[in-house]
Amino acid sequence: MCPVYLDNNATTMVAPEVREAMLPLLGEEYGNPSSMHGLGGRSGLLLEQARQKIAAGLGCAPDEIIFTSCGTEGDNTAIFSALESQPDKKHLITTRIEHPAVLNVAKHYERKGYDVTYLSVDSDGRFDLDQYRAAFRPDTALVSVMYANNESGVISPIEEMVAIAKDNGVLFHTDAVQAVGKIPIDLKKLPVDYLVLSGHKIHGPKGIGAMFLRRNTPFRPFMLGGHQEQGRRGGTENLPGIVGIGAAMELAVKHIGDENSRVRGMRDRLEKGLMAAIPDSIINGDPAIRLPNTLSIAFKYIEGEAMLLMLDRFGICASSGSACTSGSLEPSHVLRAMGVPFTYAHGSLRFSLSVYNTEEDIDLVLKELPPIISRLRQMSPFRRGDEGLDWVDDHDN
Repeated sequence: MCPVYLDNNATTMVAPEVREAMLPLLGEEYGNPSSMHGLGGRSGLLLEQARQKIAAGLGCAPDEIIFTSCGTEGDNTAIFSALESQPDKKHLITTRIEHPAVLNVAKHYERKGYDVTYLSVDSDGRFDLDQYRAAFRPDTALVSVMYANNESGVISPIEEMVAIAKDNGVLFHTDAVQAVGKIPIDLKKLPVDYLVLSGHKIHGPKGIGAMFLRRNTPFRPFMLGGHQEQGRRGGTENLPGIVGIGAAMELAVKHIGDENSRVRGMRDRLEKGLMAAIPDSIINGDPAIRLPNTLSIAFKYIEGEAMLLMLDRFGICASSGSACTSGSLEPSHVLRAMGVPFTYAHGSLRFSLSVYNTEEDIDLVLKELPPIISRLRQMSPFRRGDEGLDWVDDHDN
């Protein structure tokens, strides 16, 4: 186990309070919520209490919440539902920086003959709203834009984008997996039609998610089966997970002030310290409009995976901003969309904090990462000269 865990955008530890809430569902409270006896009735009550907690955290009605297995299922369900319920509309608007749970669905529908507009971002990860306005067509069925990017942390201008979609009479879906619990969301004020979240991003268990479906929004079930979730998602409910995500949402609402004060302060101290100590480093994404817990930073002429391996020796868990696989030198689609230079993009790290991090965690990274960067640069085919870092081709020597 890493003593310093800074990879919370990938997954979070299950909070102690969440584990305690789930334990009875793994023991004596094993009833099926659909059963008519007392044991099933208690399970049904726990299910609806969890639904109320999710709804309270989002500012919506409990009957607008559908429990899913994860964020991916929620994204798939929302897009499938919007497109299949409007068969005469064959155009989808999304972005180049979406999660694969959206991008791969968009590609699937392209293969089925749909047109997809992929919005670009600038070097700070921001959208051009004029480009967005111009993308709408009479046959546009849906806009799908993530609330906040999982890699850069940049927050999308969701309010403006939803308003423009509504002016065009188009449905709007947002993947809010990274935003929920980090920034306030009030669905009474934000008229999105579909919103998706995931339990394991807010200190809940894996294998459980939820989707907000606004009343009177077109819907087609993605999973067919029994009467569960008012006939909107068949299958016996994952009650331990549902109770867990309910407890996690309750905690997330309680901690959101801490996220935006203490956690933001630690993130900023980490950023300032690394930028001061390590030359030839840049921040990926708009530093002013991003999640309070996320720092994506890139170091020139460094291999991201090598940094992670060396950090791991000191018990520091982070993630690479590069979606490299073995034998591939391609940086992530998000950094490519932002136009981050290859010499930086390949050496990106993402630090994502939580309310369970401490100032001592930040101290350790500030102590250990600068010498790691220095050591890796000495090993690199790039060498530091009087004018900065330059490529040295050893084959010419």
